[in-house]
Amino acid sequence: MTYLLALDQGTSSSRSIVFDERGHIVAQAQLELPQIYPQPGWVEHDPLEIWRTQLATARDALAKAGIAANAVRAVGITNQRETTVLWNRKTGQPVHHAIVWQDRRAEPACAQLREQGHAATIQAKTGLLVDAYFSGTKLQWMLDHVPGAREAAERGELAFGTVDSWLMWKLTHGQVHVTDVSNAARTMLFNVHTNQWDDELLALLRIPKALLPEVLPSSAHFGDTAADLLGHPIRIGGVAGDQQSALFGQACFTAGMAKNTYGTGCFMLMHTGSVFQTSQNGLLTTSAAQASKQPEFAMEGSVFVGGAVVQWLRDGLRAITNSSEVESLAQSVPDSGGVMMVPAFTGLGAPYWKPDARGTITGLTRGTTIAHIARAALESIAYQSAALLLAMSRDAVAAGGAPVSELRVDGGACVNDLLMQFQADLLGIPVVRPAVIETTALGAAYLAGLSSGVYASTDELSHLWRADRRFVPTLSNGRAQELMANWEHAVRQTTAS
Repeated sequence: MTYLLALDQGTSSSRSIVFDERGHIVAQAQLELPQIYPQPGWVEHDPLEIWRTQLATARDALAKAGIAANAVRAVGITNQRETTVLWNRKTGQPVHHAIVWQDRRAEPACAQLREQGHAATIQAKTGLLVDAYFSGTKLQWMLDHVPGAREAAERGELAFGTVDSWLMWKLTHGQVHVTDVSNAARTMLFNVHTNQWDDELLALLRIPKALLPEVLPSSAHFGDTAADLLGHPIRIGGVAGDQQSALFGQACFTAGMAKNTYGTGCFMLMHTGSVFQTSQNGLLTTSAAQASKQPEFAMEGSVFVGGAVVQWLRDGLRAITNSSEVESLAQSVPDSGGVMMVPAFTGLGAPYWKPDARGTITGLTRGTTIAHIARAALESIAYQSAALLLAMSRDAVAAGGAPVSELRVDGGACVNDLLMQFQADLLGIPVVRPAVIETTALGAAYLAGLSSGVYASTDELSHLWRADRRFVPTLSNGRAQELMANWEHAVRQTTAS
């Protein structure tokens, strides 16, 4: 049996999963990652804790699988995107905590870029909207605020990377400074048409080029782990940011295929093939995980509050004591009784982009119970995701393509059958849950397996992908449109000034 090891470094935890060559999980290990909040709107991680927890889970997963490192053909890495690390090349020590993707401290720099009229150029080159979400302005902040950092960077003494680059530096004892296209594409410094760092953007943000890692396809030989870390050198064969990795793990390899990850938030990506398409509906264009040097793209939209609305029911309203109880509570009523919840706790993301919006619950009557509110909360996840997919389909049709014909789903909340059925009903297309819902880690393993010869092609991976359940729409198209119209009315009420 051939094994692949996936390192899945996320925002709240580090995980490692051993897969066999058929994509089945053999063993896994997980450790929580401490969150650091220096002040409101700022979120940091300790890069040394990222490394410590990731290495510990890799060793633990191999031990649980009962295999030595020399039984593993390759390692794949998938990671929280946009989180920014800056370290000293000689000592390997970080010069500052990692600035996490959620952090908003770079917003003044982004506002300045927008005011100076650079937004259109940045979007044309990178596919991204100017936002503090992305790595470039986080790096700029570090260079401007960490004493001596800019001078050291200009002398070539520092290295920048997203979490994948940091892990590969540590895994190889500083022998490689690399990243893949899907992570580079989230920096706001990378031209996704040429797959190269963009000199104009670097000059705009005052980023010395000597800081930057080499960029490779997502499936490539990135280097080999140092023998003393896991007991034997292992080829690092695949790297992708978490959402692109999930798209790959869902075997969405061709234009028009889409996946939605239901986590704390929801992330929906639709593959657009080799076509770079600028959205007319508030979506981002991003590089997909690439098995070759040929650029491939995806449209992306994010829902800020997905599964987090269930956490709020538990911790805020105390309507439930455990998140797993929400489905039975919601099923105790036939529908939401006219209640609509728009969980804009941190604003509304795509396709609305209303950062100042705040959550609302409308349609309350004396007959409303906590079960109706729970059902409306669950349904809000599906409504927001439906608005995203409809926006994507409009973009696809405008570009001469076809609307999305099925939605592949993953993430913790996709195990909720009530939610998945309602999602299919709203969309009018099948919603398909795979047999392996750990598709983020699976995508990294697949990328590693491709470059190391375990798999011959993406066609082989398509045949390995297996559905667990297909949720087929049961509502009429007219009723689904009526429900979506109700949702959009609730959104307008939420965003009315």
